[in-house]
Amino acid sequence: MRVWLLVMAAACSSSSTQRDRITWSSPVEVAQGGGERGPWQQNNSRYDYVDDPSVAIERDGDAVVAWVDHRHKDVFWQVFDAGGRKRLAEPVNVSASGSVFSWLPRVALSPQQPAHIYIVWQEIIFSGGSHGGDILFARSLDGGKTREAPHNLSSSIHGDGKGRIDEKRWHNGSLDLAVGDDGAIYVAWTSYEGELKLRRSRDGGVSFEDAVVVVAAGSKPARAPALAIGRDTVYLAWTVGQDDGADVRIASSRDGHTFGEPVIVESTPGYSDAPKLAVDARGTLHVAYADSGGDAFERAEVRYTRSRDGKRFDPPRTLSQPRSQQGASFPSLAVEANRVFVSWEHYPDDEDIPRGIGIAYSLDGGASFTRPAVVDGTTDRGGNGSLEGRLMRKLAVRDSTIVVVNSAIRHGESSRAWFVRGTLR
Repeated sequence: MRVWLLVMAAACSSSSTQRDRITWSSPVEVAQGGGERGPWQQNNSRYDYVDDPSVAIERDGDAVVAWVDHRHKDVFWQVFDAGGRKRLAEPVNVSASGSVFSWLPRVALSPQQPAHIYIVWQEIIFSGGSHGGDILFARSLDGGKTREAPHNLSSSIHGDGKGRIDEKRWHNGSLDLAVGDDGAIYVAWTSYEGELKLRRSRDGGVSFEDAVVVVAAGSKPARAPALAIGRDTVYLAWTVGQDDGADVRIASSRDGHTFGEPVIVESTPGYSDAPKLAVDARGTLHVAYADSGGDAFERAEVRYTRSRDGKRFDPPRTLSQPRSQQGASFPSLAVEANRVFVSWEHYPDDEDIPRGIGIAYSLDGGASFTRPAVVDGTTDRGGNGSLEGRLMRKLAVRDSTIVVVNSAIRHGESSRAWFVRGTLR
């Protein structure tokens, strides 16, 4: 039996009066599909909808968008120029495993090789364990025109990519991908049993070192990992399941292999979840996460803090509307120079399904933030997608360009994935 979970939480808030300086373009359609999500029958399930977009921005401003088409059970990507035009004649089928579901991709670019695109995703391979899931990696060396054959990074029976909250509820897509300035690629993931592992490639994805077990399986399973690479430090964040008062943990490594004891970002009585990390050019670590007033299924708000050393953190503040007013959860985070952007799944009023993407941003390195807002063009009369789990990255920033992706499904009717591009004035 397979159970999937959506944590109900989410929306906007912040504590500053910075004037909104982003102009948003009209939405650009990425993919369209049906609206069918039949009963779970493992890889024989009848699904027909598009979902799970992820984005990265190239040096020239073009956007690389990856998504899932459940009808084909595959991950695709397309590249869009600054005007929203498709750069590739046809989207590239990245996973090309039509008999096996492919879910929840992350896409990243090489800072050293502008034409190199890296992608990881969760492949629902059943290989003898109680849960299906492996972590697949692929790369393109020609700007996304083609991709090399995928490489299985986990090859286990432990349900890799599962972010467990309890025995019957979890999110898929419990994985992350980051690339350092030196070109080293890091991939982290958790398993249903609760292990948190990391693998590194120092040759651009040709090969990967053996997996490092950062957290062993135990009574509190690790979930929702997030990576960020500083000048000389690798940061890895996660939260845990089996704990209604779970807090976000961050461990750091100077050698990319050995991690020190984790520190707690903020101790709260509620459930802290879905952390995201970013490091700016000065080495400051920025952290966004969701925190509920109670257990993992109660309404949440998005919080932010920063640290100069990865050990001591500024007093966290709420960027979304307080959870007493609206809900907000599953943030994304990006930094560019002295600017910090945080987006999230927006839950308007008392709705149980998120609709649209909320955002707040800082122009002074995280000292103050704009009031929260819903990104123009990100709402749909269908609810937000990511039906297999909302542990996504939906935000990318480069120079003065901001790209936000989203998906929506109208059950029994249709589905779509799209993005909006913002310009910071």
